Amino acid sequence: MKKIGMVGGISWVSTLDYYRLINEGVNTKLGGLNAAECMVYSLNFGDIQAQSWVNSFDLLLNACEHLKNTGADGIVLCANTAHLFADELQDTIQLPIIHIGTETAKAIHKAGFKRVGLLGTKFTMEMDFYKNKLEEYGLEVMVPESRETRDYIQQTVKDELGVGYINPETKTRYISIVKDLVSRGAECIILGCTEIPLLIGQDDFTIPVFDTTKIHCEAIVEYIVS
Repeated sequence: MKKIGMVGGISWVSTLDYYRLINEGVNTKLGGLNAAECMVYSLNFGDIQAQSWVNSFDLLLNACEHLKNTGADGIVLCANTAHLFADELQDTIQLPIIHIGTETAKAIHKAGFKRVGLLGTKFTMEMDFYKNKLEEYGLEVMVPESRETRDYIQQTVKDELGVGYINPETKTRYISIVKDLVSRGAECIILGCTEIPLLIGQDDFTIPVFDTTKIHCEAIVEYIVS
């Protein structure tokens, strides 16, 4: 098996899901008592928030370098927004980074959808680093139209989901936001923040939902056992 280095803590709540899903996936593939050989560098999410994602390259690079030095064959960034720097980090550390946006695009392309609704942090929804990966696979990306809605998602991801707080009122609002994307023509929805699946999932909708955490972990498992 290949050793995987995980940059987690962004947030620790979703990193728990990564650790569980990766180990369950490896065990399903290999059986017995087999599990992933992995290292987790758990960042202090407070440090990221204090200087903003766009200024966090050095924090992420330091984590990646520590993981490389402990023998990682490949790197996983356990947050969609962290992929803002994925290409630059990969070029710098000279280790493969399994890109969550690319793996999500592959899954949606394989399923035959074209128009996708994207929920995530403001950075993921408004910047090009993530949407570009989806568009490379011929996908048309839609995000909530109003800035107030995008700000609301950002605030609830940071202040509620990032600390493991599940608010029923927030869930109701998210469902409404998804319905609006569907009314605008979205054929499927991307849960493009690793905390959002803690709040909503496929059971809440009839439209197909793509959980980026699960998609990412499936790709990571394939890499580990390849």
